[in-house]
Amino acid sequence: MLTLTDNAVKAINRFIAGSETGASGLRIQVSDGGCSGMQYGLKLEQTAASEDVVVETGGVKVYIDPTSAPQIDGVTVDFVESMEGSGFKFTNPNAKNPCSCGKSFSA
Repeated sequence: MLTLTDNAVKAINRFIAGSETGASGLRIQVSDGGCSGMQYGLKLEQTAASEDVVVETGGVKVYIDPTSAPQIDGVTVDFVESMEGSGFKFTNPNAKNPCSCGKSFSA
């Protein structure tokens, strides 16, 4: 199961409300890349794909492709704002070597 913090829910709702494409949710996926081998990707989506796992948390719909779902199971997503910048931070208990930036990991 995926968990979104209150800050993440607020940020996602702001992005969805400001979307010019009529987004209904957020896609979270895992792909090759990043400094630790795998990276998270975020994208606003209008609808889920037929094979997606759809998780609703805090009133936000999150669309996850079947390949990414096992990598995202148990992840907590937060939205952090600081002097250094703002962005989403992923805490993944399944990651063996998470990057210090919180945006990539190895499985």
